[in-house]
Formats: sequence, structure tokens, C-alpha cells
Amino acid sequence: MIRSRTTGPEADLGRGSHSILTELRPHWADGVLLRRISAALLLVLAAILAVRGDPADRHTAVLVATRELPPGHILAADDLRIEPRESTALPEGAIREPGALRGATLTGAVAPGEILTELRVIGPRLAAVAAHSSDARIVPIRLADNAVADILRAGDRVDVVAGEESGGGGRPARLLAADAAVILAPGADGTRAKDDRIVLVALDSRRATAVAAASLRTALTVVFH
Repeated sequence: MIRSRTTGPEADLGRGSHSILTELRPHWADGVLLRRISAALLLVLAAILAVRGDPADRHTAVLVATRELPPGHILAADDLRIEPRESTALPEGAIREPGALRGATLTGAVAPGEILTELRVIGPRLAAVAAHSSDARIVPIRLADNAVADILRAGDRVDVVAGEESGGGGRPARLLAADAAVILAPGADGTRAKDDRIVLVALDSRRATAVAAASLRTALTVVFH
């Protein structure tokens, strides 16, 4: 009877070759391979961090409102706090220094956590943008008609008109400045006294001077656009 089972070295040919290769491989080779893999992974991680950068470097400390604030509010220290915000998402003109805003007057309502910018407070930047002039000025005027003052709002475009001057030789009503931008109006927040009708408008320096001078001697009103 012929037996098909093979015995001896030939029976373990596959396992034997693997065992021989394993025995021939130096023991330190595995350690070298692991160190090379670790070094490669570290290089890849370093490249990723170099491209992405430090997350802390992508944030900028800016001023935000601590609570809801009305138009015309004069900012105090407890109205503001510093918070880090993502640099790429910051609005233009975001303010970083608390000293730049203390005592400033808001031109509109501000929500809690809102970033404060140069255009949210009365100042040169707001005047320049509102009047479309680099030499813009903000002029306070007292309107003769209280009802008109009550319905004015920041952002309105108006013509400033001087009333007829009293006396026989007085000048007739005339246009002082066209297309003035209202910066702040007494009826904006409902907190001003009823007899206080000071309106702030932005104009270029030449027309601002004319309106300021006329307000000393004649009644003023505005015409809405």
C-alpha cells in the first residue's frame, strides 16, 4: 500500500522557509523600522501644523458689548469686555483698545456680544463714511420743529434748511446743505428729554461750517429725501 503522506524536511517546506527567513533577520531590524515609521509620521504632522498654523494665532482680541445697549448710549467700562475672535471673520474697523471707546456715543442699538467697530460710535471715521468726504465734520443742530426731530433716525438723508430771519431786512428761507447724513437723532432711543432736540448730521467741512454758523442766528429744519 502506497502512502501519499510525505514526511521529513519536504513536508515542512513552506513553514521551514519562513522560519529560516525569520531567524536570518536581525533582531534590531524591527526597531529600526519602527523608528523610521515614527520619524516619517512626525514629519507629516509637522508639515500639517506648518500649513494650518497655531489655532491661537488665528484669533484677535477685540471689544464686544457686555449687554444690550441703546442708541445714544455713552459707553462705560462695564459696557465692554475683551474677547478673542477668529481673525478672518472680524469686521473692518473692529476696535481692540478699551480706551478708544470709553465715553464714546453709540449711533445705534448694540446686541450682547456684538463686536464694536469705528462705525458704531460717533467719530471721524463714521463722519467720513456718512458724508462721503475725507474732511467730514459732525454738526449739532437744534430743529425748530420738535415733531420733525422725533421722527428722524440715524442714517436718514436730509437737506438742512434755514428759516426766514426775523425783521424787515431778514433773509428768506434758504437751503444750507443738501444730502446731509443724520448720525444721531433725539427720538432714536426715547430716553432724551422732550425739550432736547439736538440732531447730529455729517457734512463736509465747508458746509458744516455754514450750518453751524446759521444755527446761531436762525431756526433750522430738515427736508427728508
